[in-house]
Amino acid sequence: MNSETATATLIRPEQFTGPPKLRADELRQAQIDTLRTPRMRYGILSRMMFKPVDILYGKSGSFTKYLMLEVIARVPYQAWERMGYWAVHRHAGRSGLATRVHGRIVEARADQDNEQWHMLIMKDLIQREGLKQNWLLHKAMPWLIAFFYYHVSWILFLVKPAASYRLNAEFEDHAEHEYMTFVADHPEFEMMPDPGTYAREYGHYSSVADLLRQIGHDERTHKLGSLANYAEPRI
Repeated sequence: MNSETATATLIRPEQFTGPPKLRADELRQAQIDTLRTPRMRYGILSRMMFKPVDILYGKSGSFTKYLMLEVIARVPYQAWERMGYWAVHRHAGRSGLATRVHGRIVEARADQDNEQWHMLIMKDLIQREGLKQNWLLHKAMPWLIAFFYYHVSWILFLVKPAASYRLNAEFEDHAEHEYMTFVADHPEFEMMPDPGTYAREYGHYSSVADLLRQIGHDERTHKLGSLANYAEPRI
């Protein structure tokens, strides 16, 4: 058995099922760990996204602000998935490499789906709270920023994959700290029951606070995955 075939037999789609679901005590510890950990040192591209978001939606956390961030959060995984499909066709004659690339596509798809659930959860919370949205801030602007982020991620991955992974790690680090700080700033969330709208797909939690902590921990998992790829870039 050659090395490519051996690698092919080790890669299974079920390896990439998304971030782990934590118990209530684990979620509280995850929040403590995040708040004790300094934020990453963000580069110019990250700051170019974070600054407009803070100006348009406020520095403080809100469900509407995080909905906007979740719309953006999916796009690097979409860009990597696109590049993966291109690579699969390019290396279709090398079964081991094609299988590894397919594994990366499955991983990107799982991360993208996880971010999609975050977005749907934010939409549900916004509707339940009766928060108002307008077309410019909550439709057009997220699309424009996501368009920019997608193409930056795609171009960086084409030129230097490590830079694309690093950019995503910074974005996910920002999101992790945002969610955990948001929960800390709103103790009333501890008394708000998780509506459980997507409990079958995402899990059910004892409170909105724990639901948001789980999302924050998901972002940490995405960050760590991108940092691992940054250290050893791969498709």
